Amino acid sequence: MEELIFKYFPELTPLQKEQIKTLASVYKEWNAKVNVISRKDIDNLYLHHVLHSLAIAKHTKFPHGSSVLDVGTGGGFPGIPLAILFPGTNFFLCDSISKKVKVVNEVIKVLGLKNAEAKHTRAQEVNYEFDFVVSRAVTDLAQFIPWVWNKIIPSGNQLSRGIIYLKGGDLDQEIAQALKINNINSKCISRSNVSEWFEEEWFLEKEVIFIKR
Repeated sequence: MEELIFKYFPELTPLQKEQIKTLASVYKEWNAKVNVISRKDIDNLYLHHVLHSLAIAKHTKFPHGSSVLDVGTGGGFPGIPLAILFPGTNFFLCDSISKKVKVVNEVIKVLGLKNAEAKHTRAQEVNYEFDFVVSRAVTDLAQFIPWVWNKIIPSGNQLSRGIIYLKGGDLDQEIAQALKINNINSKCISRSNVSEWFEEEWFLEKEVIFIKR
């Protein structure tokens, strides 16, 4: 099923293609030991996890030298697929569950990713600043924003920085409440349907939400 990724990202280098191919075997091996992906869902690795993560790559082209914090990375999503696509961008993946972080670091090692590291910590305890924060539906946006807002370098004339959040369902009320509670101007948010880029039915109700810092 790695062909699904190559279909939407034909510009991948031979190394990137090999890294994408390797994801299946390394995740199946580790998932048998530590359940980082639902065992019922492991056969949908490329559709539900890798390609979904890469919706962010369709939304934003991370500049060379930029930095990205992946909050609640779980099994390494969206951080690991993004680190494959953007070798010039530095990715810091964090999760509060240590056994998941162990798996993520092993995957990073097997893939030979020099631009990614994972740490067992909560987002609130990370002491660095980043250009972007990415995440896949870790919690309600109203709660998520305060965890990371002060860790994002404010946008400048050359680069719009902020949160890139993957989530599905009816999000109107959740987003409105998040902006109100966190006193964020509605002009700072944009929404894109993942189905703009990927034709598979699974993406129909899924969005990429960008909140500019």
